[in-house]
Amino acid sequence: MCGRFSQFHTWAELRSYFDIFGPTRNLSARYNIAPIQNAHVVRQEMGSRRIDLLRWGLVPFWAKDGDMAARMINARAETVAEKPSFRSAFRQRRCLVPTHGFFEWRGQKGAKQPYWIFSSSGGLLAFAGLWDRWEKGKEGPLETFTIITTEANTKLASVHHRMPVILDPTNFERWLAPDLTTNEAQAMLCPAPEGAVDFHAVSRNVNNARNDNPACIEPLPEGEDPIA
Repeated sequence: MCGRFSQFHTWAELRSYFDIFGPTRNLSARYNIAPIQNAHVVRQEMGSRRIDLLRWGLVPFWAKDGDMAARMINARAETVAEKPSFRSAFRQRRCLVPTHGFFEWRGQKGAKQPYWIFSSSGGLLAFAGLWDRWEKGKEGPLETFTIITTEANTKLASVHHRMPVILDPTNFERWLAPDLTTNEAQAMLCPAPEGAVDFHAVSRNVNNARNDNPACIEPLPEGEDPIA
């Protein structure tokens, strides 16, 4: 699963990587985004891409309440087209989740070592995501999203058996297209190529979501990484 990720992009980076239109924004850097927190997603409307702030943890439009959000931060690629919580969004409400990387944990409970997994080129990545709009909240409509995961590639399997689906920029247009078929979308949900991402061990301070600063992604000193 993917339970934490980072977004510390600038508006210029987003506009260039995702071909987004709109006025310049000042964006806050986030290094340790946790479930039920807000994060940026890219959606398409009337043929143009836009960046919006949605809450992480999908609440389906038909849900009686919003309590299920914490359990819906990820959607498995293998079942996303059939599972009631996700199948409507998979057909009609796909999005991209910008990120510089994400965290996974390796080891036994109580002694798990966190790892920062990031683009080998050092730039942005895009997770395949889904979004939904829930109208039954007392405070008005709530827009939420989830990140689609798949089996890990061979390189990342030493850290965790799952990873987010990372889409290549050449697939952005089709992923967001309203006429994309379920079969076409399903075919995109593959592990990233071996050379697309790298990883290093980081401090266990990232375990606490209140720690949200650049230190969260800094590598441990040489010799302290259990995998290296």
